[in-house]
Amino acid sequence: MADSPENCNHQCEGCSLAGNCSKQIEKAKMTEGSSAKHVIGVVSGKGGVGKSTITSLLACELAKQGYSVGILDADITGPSIPYTFNIKTKAYGNEKNQIFPALTKHLGIKIISSNMLLDNDTDPVIWRGPLVGDMVIQFFSQVVWGDLDYLLIDMPPGTGDVPLSIFQQIKVDGIVIATTPQSLVSMVVSKACNMAKLMNIPILGLICNMAYLTCPKCGEKIYLYGDVDLEEMKKEFNIPLTCMLPFDRELPSYIDSGQIENFHTEYLSDFINGMKL
Repeated sequence: MADSPENCNHQCEGCSLAGNCSKQIEKAKMTEGSSAKHVIGVVSGKGGVGKSTITSLLACELAKQGYSVGILDADITGPSIPYTFNIKTKAYGNEKNQIFPALTKHLGIKIISSNMLLDNDTDPVIWRGPLVGDMVIQFFSQVVWGDLDYLLIDMPPGTGDVPLSIFQQIKVDGIVIATTPQSLVSMVVSKACNMAKLMNIPILGLICNMAYLTCPKCGEKIYLYGDVDLEEMKKEFNIPLTCMLPFDRELPSYIDSGQIENFHTEYLSDFINGMKL
């Protein structure tokens, strides 16, 4: 919300100038026959924190709870969602410029990713920011998603062009922030939180990945980066919900074989049940 065009953050809902502002950006609409009750962005301030893995695990747990789920892989130049779910099929379209997503084998999660448009998975996408942003919006508005309960958007790391385009042009109901315990990453989380605040996007929760290791013999939790205390960050940024995920030595083999749907996702059940949408 802004009190003048100069202070505009392109979030028109609730703004006193809505409908009478030259800077108003119209939100993208889904294609005919498609809808999503909740659109959630999964974000991280930097790469390497397991954001795409967290997106995949959230999608799987939601699907196991009986919800209809889609994943929009918005990391156009570094997509990993198809690999995680062993998606080999290519996306195709029709004469209405609609694009059809892939369905995962076990849970029927709908997926769209730039890798599904390439002849070879290893072909690079060498595009500048505006083209990347345009493709993400096309994925939202031209893919035949059907009626979804949840559409998860796996965002690229950072606070650059693509997150900005998504927040401006897609009605995002909230974001989940992915992080790891190191203090440097916590500082970067602050950037993601502050961007969400500036864009008037609710923060649904924070998931701290690789927070601890469970001893296979005695069950003791070993905090490799020291004690993890999320309460300070929770208070500072008014984050309603937090969750810690362990190192799990079985998870990489499930990802590498594209079988993440068969991995146990109970770690996230309480987090999902606690999300306020």
